[in-house]
Amino acid sequence: MVEFPANSTRVDPYKNFKFLITFAGQTKPVAALSKMSPLKRTTQVVSHRDGADPSTSHKSPGRTEYDAITLERGVTQDNDFEVWANKVWNYGAGLGSEVSLADFRKDIAIDLLNEAGQVVMSYKVYRCWVSEWQAWADLDANANVVLIQHIKIENEGWERDLSVTEPKEPTVAVPN
Repeated sequence: MVEFPANSTRVDPYKNFKFLITFAGQTKPVAALSKMSPLKRTTQVVSHRDGADPSTSHKSPGRTEYDAITLERGVTQDNDFEVWANKVWNYGAGLGSEVSLADFRKDIAIDLLNEAGQVVMSYKVYRCWVSEWQAWADLDANANVVLIQHIKIENEGWERDLSVTEPKEPTVAVPN
C-alpha cells in the first residue's frame, strides 16, 4: 500500500524566504537572519580497474566533504555571532586562552517554513564552528541598505530530521 504525506495535494514547491536557524541549547532562533548558503556535500569518486579488463574502469564512492555554510543577517544588538566567533579566536584574551576548545563547536537546526509559518522540513547540522566572521559590510554614506554581518560555519555533516512531517495546511474562513 502506498502512503502519501499528510498534504499530498500540494503541488506548489516551497518558497526559499521563510526559514529559521537555531543554535543547539537555545530556544530562540538566530535574530534578523536574512540569507543562508545551501547545504551541499560532495563525495569523491575513486576510479579503479580490473587488470583483466583494461578498457574500462569502475567507480566507487570515496571521502565525503561537507561545504561550509554562510549565514547573513542584519546588524542588531544581538551578539550571538560575535560570541561564537570569539570562541575560535579571541584576540587579546591572553596566552593559552585565545581558543575555547571546550565549546567552540555547536550543532544547529535549520527549519524550512511554508507560507503559513508551519515547519515543513528540518535539518540538523553537526559539529559546526566559525571559520570566518565579518562584523559588518562596507559602510557607504550614499547607500540605502541594511547593514549586514555574516559568519562562515564549517561542519562535519548534516541530515534531514525525518520526525518533521508535512503539516495539514490551514484554511482561512472567508465571510459571505
